[in-house]
Amino acid sequence: MSEEPSELSDPSDPSEPAKVAEPSGAAEPSGASTAAEPSADRPPTPQQPSPAAASPAAATQTAAATPAAASPVAAASVAAPPRLQAPPPRQAPPPHPGGPWQPPVKRPSATARLRPAAPPPAPPAVLAAVLATAVLSALLLGDGLGVNLLIVAAPAALAAAFAAREAGRRLRPWTATWAVGGLALLAVPALRDAGWPTFLAVVSAFALGSLALHGSRSWPGVLIGSVGLLDSIGPGVRWGWRGVRERADGSRGRWATGIRTTAVALGLLVVFGTLFASADAAFADLLGRLIPDVSIVDGPWRTFLFLVGLVGALAAARTAAAPVRWDGLTVKPGKPRARMEWALPLIVLNLLFAAFITLQLVVLLGGYEKVREATGLDHAQYARQGFWQLLWATLLTLLVIALALRWAPRGSARDRTLVRAVLGTLCVLTLVVVASALRRMDLYVDEYGLTRLRISVAAMELWLGTVFVLILAAGVFGARFLPRAIAVSAAGAVLAFGLISPDAVVAEQNVRRFEDRGSIDLDYLRDLSADAVPALDRLPEPQRSCALRTVQRELRGSDSPWYATSWGEARAAEILRERPVSVYRGTCYGLGTDGVREGEREGEQGGYERDRDEYDPY
Repeated sequence: MSEEPSELSDPSDPSEPAKVAEPSGAAEPSGASTAAEPSADRPPTPQQPSPAAASPAAATQTAAATPAAASPVAAASVAAPPRLQAPPPRQAPPPHPGGPWQPPVKRPSATARLRPAAPPPAPPAVLAAVLATAVLSALLLGDGLGVNLLIVAAPAALAAAFAAREAGRRLRPWTATWAVGGLALLAVPALRDAGWPTFLAVVSAFALGSLALHGSRSWPGVLIGSVGLLDSIGPGVRWGWRGVRERADGSRGRWATGIRTTAVALGLLVVFGTLFASADAAFADLLGRLIPDVSIVDGPWRTFLFLVGLVGALAAARTAAAPVRWDGLTVKPGKPRARMEWALPLIVLNLLFAAFITLQLVVLLGGYEKVREATGLDHAQYARQGFWQLLWATLLTLLVIALALRWAPRGSARDRTLVRAVLGTLCVLTLVVVASALRRMDLYVDEYGLTRLRISVAAMELWLGTVFVLILAAGVFGARFLPRAIAVSAAGAVLAFGLISPDAVVAEQNVRRFEDRGSIDLDYLRDLSADAVPALDRLPEPQRSCALRTVQRELRGSDSPWYATSWGEARAAEILRERPVSVYRGTCYGLGTDGVREGEREGEQGGYERDRDEYDPY
């Protein structure tokens, strides 16, 4: 027989009386067994019942068949109450999201579905182009704006191109359009000295660059994609850092070699450049113009520019590698309205436009005398009174068209024909309103002269007319390209506005007005930029010198390097170098606000003037 002990002992075995007969309280007065006492380190485990306890009938039969069961000890063991079983351990409830002892559950953002997977770490070509952008930003952007913006943008564009090629993206026609347009807008600071066209051009170049990197098509994509580059600032920095760490871990020897080579090259340039500059004054002057003037005082400012260039180039490259698909954002269309409910308000609006345009045609065809009799206003005052109202009417019409398209009926071909007919008529009538507003501005400028504000709002009115033409074309050929076409028209308007040099146009118109009428506002013209110098140079003395005194003082006090000097500023400096200002301040103080000496105005007698034109600064 096998001598292996069984897993469970028989309670009737006389060789183990203690396991059967010993009561639980004999060793521990507390009545609890040490084995049954729960531990502080682990939960109590339930004890397995013995076969006798599990089957009372079997225990009775065994006691009756065994003589030892009749003993007092056995009787006591049979009569003893069964040992209490410890309750099963209580399981902890599942953790609740955001509970007091659990970290908050991070839910995906609303734009998580629009973001692609993280791209691989930045390759060496991208890192080199980013570093070049940062260094050029620190060296060139601290002295003003000029051709330096184009120089800094070149390596940044290369970094984006390298990252896009590494990610497998192809150059598409619209991407090339956005990129070329952005670089063309950066030519405005290189050509013009005026600050306000330069600001518009730089902002528009940023928007076009962001669109080139995202490749947006829909309205949400174009609107958000124009500023979507800002969303890649943080991810771009982390992406670049991963690329640096990966390259540093695998090529420590090559980094050391590159650093030594660069240090030796710089040392040779400094030593021999210093010797040649001390040997030839012309070479020293050329070297001084080419090399940026960097001092310790400018250290914090240059460091900030370095970080701006670094972060901006990384954001551009990261966007080119994995752009956010802003086209995935959709705007739910409104509930279609019934034909009569939708069309009746717009038809009434069209009738109102038609009545207003009929009156405008009467006025434009020679009805100013009737207008003067009815209102008491001359044609210039009449023109000024209505321009701003017509501009607001044009803007509100765009809003009306957008809302009408949202709730337009579109269930059948007849519905679509109705929408095209009603909204097309409204667009055509609005174009006539735009023409009327521009005619009013022309009359007002002819009477009171051109200013920066007037040329700006006239340019905006022209662009709004272009938008209505594009809407008409979309109604005929489809609206697939409408968002991108309007964005291109806006960028083209800003580019044209900067290239025509608005300050030069303002100066040219006022000079012609002075030649025709003998009246000019020198107080306004002397605040124009250097772009106005070629036109103001045609004025006779002393008006010429009084108009150019401020510009000449600014140019003489400027020490901007070549990369921060615009072509307009350089041309103005050359003109004033050949023909400097020749009158003193006192002579200019003797001129009135219209640029004519007191007592010399037409119609003035005895020191008093009659019928003097008051210049309105509007």
